[in-house]
Amino acid sequence: MNDKPSLFQIWWLAIRPRTLPAAASGVVMGCALAWRDGSFQFLPALAALLVALLLQIGSNVANDVFDFERGADTAERQGPLRVTQAGLLTPAQVKRGMWIIFGLAAFCGLYLAALRGWTVVWIGVAAIISAIAYTGGPFPLGYYGLGDLFVFIFFGLAAVAGTYYVQVGSVSAAAWWMSIPIGLIITAILVVNNLRDIENDRAAGKHTLAVRIGAQATKVEYVLFLAIAYLLLPALIIFKLLPITSMLAWLSLPLAYKATKVVLNQTGRPLNAALAGTGQTALVYSVLFWIGLVL
Repeated sequence: MNDKPSLFQIWWLAIRPRTLPAAASGVVMGCALAWRDGSFQFLPALAALLVALLLQIGSNVANDVFDFERGADTAERQGPLRVTQAGLLTPAQVKRGMWIIFGLAAFCGLYLAALRGWTVVWIGVAAIISAIAYTGGPFPLGYYGLGDLFVFIFFGLAAVAGTYYVQVGSVSAAAWWMSIPIGLIITAILVVNNLRDIENDRAAGKHTLAVRIGAQATKVEYVLFLAIAYLLLPALIIFKLLPITSMLAWLSLPLAYKATKVVLNQTGRPLNAALAGTGQTALVYSVLFWIGLVL
């Protein structure tokens, strides 16, 4: 009996679908704020969502092959299966898939560029380059402790403000401010990932921020990011940038608390649960925020 997974199953593993709620959360937040300002547009919102998802998938696939080529993925790795390291696909196959995925992202982005011009083009090009450069190229960002910063920029600032911009044509103060909590929660996903892999990364010479500052400081970083994400909301309400009903986003706190308990008390493979839980927190936070605006 042949237990080898099918080609579809292999690529399903490669795209890491559990990471996709995080990619959607910034778009949901941007759409919520555009809706609040009476400027929600379905087609630009859908295109922004497709671009965000494809960029996340492309980044996942790029990390799969480039981490393997740099020796960061070994049999001792604690995270989900990587298809290149497991020998399910060759590096050449994974790279071809990566370019197809980024090509699809660029194709969807052409519609947004036609709507809003060169600003969208430059953001899209920068996002693709950064996704590849996270673990690939001559200066892999993740190997020099810069991954956290770039995740915050592209999955927070660019995702929320960019989604708002393609619908409205400008970016409101509320959109800029609300890109911060989403960016911090999504960056916290990377923090968990790097905390889990801290020993393997150190051995492979991958100097993530977690490797540089140590496990205890990385746990503090995680808690701090989530705390700011939730405390910023009442501050914006006090300054009348948001209605009080947007506090509905705080109903996602149980998810955040559950993930935080895992981060503070577990090591290694059990941290995968916190990884998924933090991604769910980002999406639920955004959806509840939108519901609060509707109310």
